[in-house]
Order: sequence, then structure tokens, then C-alpha cells
Amino acid sequence: MKMCEPASCQVDLVRGVMNNESGHYQKRLSDLEGLYADSAAFALSVSELGEQVVYEVTERRPEGTQGDMIFGVTRMSPGKIGNEYYLTRGHIHAQADRPEIYYGQSGRGIMLLESPEGETRTVEITPQSICYVPPYWIHRSVNVGDEDLIMVFAYPADSGQDYDIIARSGGMRKRIVDDGRGGWQAVDNQHYQPRSQQQVSHLFQPTL
Repeated sequence: MKMCEPASCQVDLVRGVMNNESGHYQKRLSDLEGLYADSAAFALSVSELGEQVVYEVTERRPEGTQGDMIFGVTRMSPGKIGNEYYLTRGHIHAQADRPEIYYGQSGRGIMLLESPEGETRTVEITPQSICYVPPYWIHRSVNVGDEDLIMVFAYPADSGQDYDIIARSGGMRKRIVDDGRGGWQAVDNQHYQPRSQQQVSHLFQPTL
């Protein structure tokens, strides 16, 4: 059996990246069409800031799959579309029974979580806080601060991601918006469509 090599990776809090990575990708504002409630505000922001990087990920993916782990760093820019804070696309793991850990490094954020049945939770992420995303939860990061949100993450290497689960339901059940008092609040997404019992049951089927 071929053994994976141990590794050391440093987190650069100034740039919001991890060195010694094996992969790096960015999502620009123009890539995030359809995620925000205020489409007119989104179109205006894209015309002005379309190439602005909203979030980027540096990660290390080992050669192994089951039994190994992917880890890395996410950096999210601060900003809003209308009154809705910048967010990531969000996903559930393709192997839905896989968990994930996020460790806050700097900034202030929210992990917005949703169960297949539509229950919602919010977990605040601050420096040196750990957010545990249990199996079967859809999750999305939101930057509710005025500086970069930087997080270390780790999850099983065979997890995979299903990003379309959110789009198929018209978005997540809640949106994170400015409360007008210097904080945030979770409000209903008017376009949300609950999943059928068949769709929910499929997500809970055992994985091989």
C-alpha cells in the first residue's frame, strides 16, 4: 500500500491563504448569479464590481480517498448585495453522512445550516472558534463583519459536494441580512421550496 506523506501548511492571515497547497480557486461576484434575493442590486453590483473576488479557497487534497482528509483555508470578503451579506454557494456533502469542521481565524461570520427537512440553525464564527457541521446538514458561510472572514476547514476526502441541492429548492430556507442596528438577522426566503419526502429519504440512504 502506498502511504501518503505527512505535511505542514502555514496559514497566512494577511492574504487569507494556506501555503503548500495542492489547489486554489476563486469565486468572483459575477460567478454568484441567482444566490441573492435582490436581483436588481446584484446586477448593479456586477456592473461595478463583477470581477471582485467574493471568496477563495486554498486546499490540500491527499492522494487517498476514504479514510483520508481534505483541509484548507477559506477567505471571504466583506460586502452586501442590498441588505444581504456576502455568502458562499453552500453545499451538502455528496456522501451526506460526512461531517466538516471550520476553525475561525479572523473576522466575523455565520455558518447557516439547513437539514434536509428544512430545519435551520446558525452558528457564529469568530477568531479561535470551532464550528462543527454534523452529517446531513446543508451549510453555507456568510461574512457578517467588515473585514475578511478567514477559516480553516477539514472534512473526509471522500465526501464530495452537492451544490445544486440549494438551487433545486430555490435557495436556503433563510437568508442572512443586515438588521439595521449593526448586527444580522435570519429572514425567510420567499422563494424556498421544501423538499419532498422522497428527496429527503434519498439523502438518508446509507452510503457504501
